[in-house]
Amino acid sequence: MTGLNIGEFLLELAVLFFLTYASAGLLEKMRIPVILSALLVAMAAQFTPLGQRLLAPEFQEAFSFLANLGVMFLLFFIGLQIDFREMSRSRADIVWLTVLNTTIPFVLGMAVMRILGYEWLIAFVIGLTCMPTAEAVIVPILDEFNMIRTRVGELIIGTGVLDDVIEVFMISFVSVWISHETEGIDNVLRLVLGSLVFIGMIWIFYRWVVDFLGKWMSRRPRNLMLLSIIVLFGFSGISEFVGLGMIVGAIVSGIIMKPEYNKFRKVGEEVEHNIQVESYGFLGLLFFFWVGLHADLKGIAEEPILVILLFSAAFLGKLLGTFIMVPLGKFSVREAWAIGIGINARLTTEIVVVQLLFHAKIIDAHLYTALLASSSASSILVPLIFTFLANKWGDQFQNSPSLHKN
Repeated sequence: MTGLNIGEFLLELAVLFFLTYASAGLLEKMRIPVILSALLVAMAAQFTPLGQRLLAPEFQEAFSFLANLGVMFLLFFIGLQIDFREMSRSRADIVWLTVLNTTIPFVLGMAVMRILGYEWLIAFVIGLTCMPTAEAVIVPILDEFNMIRTRVGELIIGTGVLDDVIEVFMISFVSVWISHETEGIDNVLRLVLGSLVFIGMIWIFYRWVVDFLGKWMSRRPRNLMLLSIIVLFGFSGISEFVGLGMIVGAIVSGIIMKPEYNKFRKVGEEVEHNIQVESYGFLGLLFFFWVGLHADLKGIAEEPILVILLFSAAFLGKLLGTFIMVPLGKFSVREAWAIGIGINARLTTEIVVVQLLFHAKIIDAHLYTALLASSSASSILVPLIFTFLANKWGDQFQNSPSLHKN
């Protein structure tokens, strides 16, 4: 954080928070969540001196850390809303939805690249960038509308988590392809072994360790909060270290801690409420500031046709993958719309892939800009469309049974 002016940084963040507070007062009348207000404010700030200062190199390290901390707490809270046993009963639906909503966008994305004249290998890799789902963008909105434990919420979150694992292997493939060195293969082996160790640790902590640690100190809010921080930081760090990404670790941390919060009863409810307040009133807003400031709005204007084609391949591919399951009786047409839109948020690991390809000079600046702009468009449009659907059909989704009851 060399050269960081703490006072200036804090004042500029204060301005963003104030603008979010002011706009949220207007947007909440339309039932648009405060989280989304933060995204819109940050997008607008890009074109002002305030946004340019927050994007300055000396602020990037501090801002990035705060944004990552924000998404960790957001997803930890979401994990607390998930019943691991209930979600495991719906794993077949989640697996099929994930397969369809990665395969179809991949094929469409590859087809677009081939039609535009790109070689097969480039088309293959660009097709991979159409697959990811950024559940961190959409789950706060799910929670705002009390949809976490609905059929829609379970499928979006479950698919997003499983998709994170696929994304890791996607990055590994691209890294190995670019490097053509043994180091790349070693990284894949480390990923596989690390993932197995990570899964084993999840099981051990879920079954025994957290329960033991919960009895070590008295049942007070500060003690439960301290234990939560240990688990959150520990599993997020391990998940990041083995290559799965901290998002997986953050959600898993909440799932692991859920039984302990239930045992603490009123204390657990108090701590969970405090985490929710801090996540949605402070830390989570920092994450959406980060997303909004880094949305590539100029790229959409620079490469409109290519952006539209890439965006459509991913967007329509995920919708098609969702609607294929409607005739199978898994969910209604309205639920298919909500799920299909919900899993369409991107601006996640595909950005890493795009940057790897660009820095290796495998793709040119035009394609690089179009890919970034396509992901940015999804991070802007998907929350807005999903909020509209949640306002319109949210009550019906809440009254529908969750997947494990079907």
